Amino acid sequence: MLRWARAWGLPRRGLRPCSPSFSTGPVAPSSSGRGGAEPRSVPLSYKLLDGEVARPALVFLHGLFGCKTNFNSIAKALAQQTGRRVLTVDARNHGDSPHSPDVSYEAMSQDLQDLLPQLDLVPCVLIGHSMGGKTAMLLALQRPELVERLIAVDISPVETTSSSDFPTYMAAMRAISIPDKVSRSCARKLADEQLSPVVQDMAVRQFLLTNLVEVDGRFVWRVNLDALAQHVDKIMAFPPRQESYPGPTLFLLGGNSQYVPTSSSWASTACNLALHVSSSASTARFLQTTGRAA
Repeated sequence: MLRWARAWGLPRRGLRPCSPSFSTGPVAPSSSGRGGAEPRSVPLSYKLLDGEVARPALVFLHGLFGCKTNFNSIAKALAQQTGRRVLTVDARNHGDSPHSPDVSYEAMSQDLQDLLPQLDLVPCVLIGHSMGGKTAMLLALQRPELVERLIAVDISPVETTSSSDFPTYMAAMRAISIPDKVSRSCARKLADEQLSPVVQDMAVRQFLLTNLVEVDGRFVWRVNLDALAQHVDKIMAFPPRQESYPGPTLFLLGGNSQYVPTSSSWASTACNLALHVSSSASTARFLQTTGRAA
């Protein structure tokens, strides 16, 4: 599901309005001490690959229906090749992180605003795919001092097209019926058969089925489908902001991406971007400075 196909010609931008060792586990919510109403954070599940403390860590945020294990291979490779600390995180309502009725990007950003300083990982290189990319962009706008540089994968800070298949996927997943006390292979087969009329792409079905888990002899969805389905409009949207993010920003997308506007239409996006379009050579330099050359 991760389309790390190629870098578009939009490498460096600032956002404006509009054998390493492993650590896993949740970090308790804390108060940031800043004024104003803030969403209550939840203790996120994460995996941290150790590396050089002196260099900004790489932090990966997954997309809708995903989890931290989506980045296992790339996280290990980057930890080995760059020597940096690499953090992968389960967003609230996903993976091993707690469920919450609040699915807003403000809440997901607050979770990270609490987690990253507690792990001493700020400022960091923040890399977000899809839903995780929107969370990353909002965090960069709210707290730019926490983000050394930003990479958004197959997403932009605008409302996702109404033709998105996500609401259809959610409805199909909620309609699944699996008898109690069946084997895992049988449960997956039954779920796959029931999803196939609606989710015809087998690769997409296999991705969705990674969320099917056994709890007390029953197979259930690990993601919080009820909350996600009820507030899917919030997930498809992007919060309007007045702040700016001045740091280096890279947008990556596949050639068939529907979630990032073409360069000619950036100026008309709801959340507007400060365009500083440069050559593909600059993209290479951006990536190199994220790696060992930094």
